[in-house]
Amino acid sequence: MPSAPAAPTSTILATAVTPWTDRYQFDEETFCRQVRTITHDLTNHIYVFGTAGEGYAVTDKQFDQIVTAFTRTMKECKGTPMVGVVSLALGTMIERIERAHAQGVREFQLSLPSWGALNDHELDVFFAETCGRFPDCNFLHYNLLRTKRRLTSVEYLRLAAAHPNLVAVKAGTNDEAIVADWLKVSPRLRFYLTEGAYAIARRTHEVGLLISLASINPKRAKRFVSGTNAERTADEAELRAMLAVLLKRAENRFHMDGAFDKLLFKVSDPSFPLRLLPPYASSSDEDYAEFMKVIPPGWRQ
Repeated sequence: MPSAPAAPTSTILATAVTPWTDRYQFDEETFCRQVRTITHDLTNHIYVFGTAGEGYAVTDKQFDQIVTAFTRTMKECKGTPMVGVVSLALGTMIERIERAHAQGVREFQLSLPSWGALNDHELDVFFAETCGRFPDCNFLHYNLLRTKRRLTSVEYLRLAAAHPNLVAVKAGTNDEAIVADWLKVSPRLRFYLTEGAYAIARRTHEVGLLISLASINPKRAKRFVSGTNAERTADEAELRAMLAVLLKRAENRFHMDGAFDKLLFKVSDPSFPLRLLPPYASSSDEDYAEFMKVIPPGWRQ
């Protein structure tokens, strides 16, 4: 039966985003180069198909192509692949888990169906049909408001008791009350939190970093997790200032997570394409150039 150890404070969880050619075909060579770069420079804890990886937009054919490339490359890099499943249809999610499972994947990331907010009964059914159906797999829940329901410690205590293989949660917020509530379920569930929430939680708990803006400088990101609380607070303020610049440029133009995350990875690989699958708008090369101008000296590679 899978276990659920606490996430070491040094653990960094990163996303691999999906590069598309100018004809919106999967760019496998660029994708695999990205995975190798992340594993070499930052962490071998990587997932595909959160919102940043456009898991909500890919067809089944694209899903299978990308999972195949990802699992092969992660094996080469001696990492454990985590695959996200995002869909309005629970049946589609189950089928995707089955196909990834056949390729040897045993770590999965779940997002709730988002057409309508699940009530408590529907929530229990959802986890029974995923965690309960695949007892030899570990599951991480992606807790975000795009799914129209943010889970609290109340739901997590019930779900964790029912499903030993529900082992982790990833999320982001700067609300200290929300973070404190989630941590009531630690260490039973591992928590991976974005920089703001991570800085808050590290004052009292062992949690992992769900890396976002800090990924622009892998060495500095590692210092972020190994530093003192005071150093993290100062670093997080700089990251928040950079994010404010990005959000200002994004106003009324682009809004999907992948538009931001592809721009962030482009700092490490300037040739990385920014385009998202239609109809969603991407950031631009001009956005990238303007962002590069505002990166503080201490965060430049």
